[in-house]
Amino acid sequence: MDIKDLQEKVELHLTSVWKEPVKVTEIFHLSGGACQDNYALEIQSNVSKKSLVLRTDKGGSLLSSLSKRDEFKVAELVYKAGVKTPTPVFLEEESSVIGSPFFLMEKIAGKATGRYITKDKELDGYRKTKMVSDLASNLAKLHTVVPEMVTDSDLKQKLKLVPIDNYISQSITDLHQSLDELPEAHPAIELCLHWMELHAPNIDKIVLVHGDYRTGNFMMNAEGLQGILDFEFAHFGDRHEDIAWLCMRDWRFGRIGKEVGGFGDRKDFYKAYEMTSGIPVDPYKVTFWEIMGNIRWAIGSAQQAERHLSGKDKGIELASIGRRTAEMEWEAMRLIEELENAV
Repeated sequence: MDIKDLQEKVELHLTSVWKEPVKVTEIFHLSGGACQDNYALEIQSNVSKKSLVLRTDKGGSLLSSLSKRDEFKVAELVYKAGVKTPTPVFLEEESSVIGSPFFLMEKIAGKATGRYITKDKELDGYRKTKMVSDLASNLAKLHTVVPEMVTDSDLKQKLKLVPIDNYISQSITDLHQSLDELPEAHPAIELCLHWMELHAPNIDKIVLVHGDYRTGNFMMNAEGLQGILDFEFAHFGDRHEDIAWLCMRDWRFGRIGKEVGGFGDRKDFYKAYEMTSGIPVDPYKVTFWEIMGNIRWAIGSAQQAERHLSGKDKGIELASIGRRTAEMEWEAMRLIEELENAV
């Protein structure tokens, strides 16, 4: 959509909904990745000025991602749980306004890029002192959201509440199904899925899982953590999923020795998480979910490539992501070998 056209449509709609004149005094496109579109808005009304972000889908989002309605509802739950995240402001569920559903949230300061968070000198002080503990404590707060707290039955269904005893087996079954839908064979993924079936741990409790808690999905500046972003892959699951996802090799941006997001150490993250949650972190479960995470991302990368190769949604970013599949396959097998040798 032309940005001028978007500006006019948002002005008209918010004026109608909020029952007061609304003027979008500034609007520009933000980076949103392969699946999302984000726009920064400066909004002026009779009583206030607001700096907001409009978040909507591109032509085709990943099949496993939440709708904009559900993502907004999750953001509300997480915000109420005390997680540092942008304030949810407004949800529009109808596609007729701008061509797809969207929501507005508070615009916060900071940057989310991997290179900035892991290497920029501006963050040296924060990186050495509170970055790990801030992210661990906010994740622990996010995990206080449990199924009983979700009163919206439709949202609870979308968050895929699975009985605790079946959760891991269902996760593996879902990955088998996604793998079978790909046009090419991936024997390394098949091998890893078989290993996971034989070595699945127990789960202590089903909680809300961010689903993409990693470097790139939180905003920071020299003053510290500004906010956790992007709840489009949220679901009910095992708390160790999120911890493992943040520790995956692919999110370290070249700083391989810093296993937590490319900026921290596991023991420090585990300790800070335990201090806030009062629940011990199980290193074996983290590694198991790290293997699962690599396989999930390997399949997701292959799916992104297929969107490009099939002609459904052409894009160089989709094609380049697809090339990462082999890296995740290798990492998953390396982790399995590491666990087997430790026995």
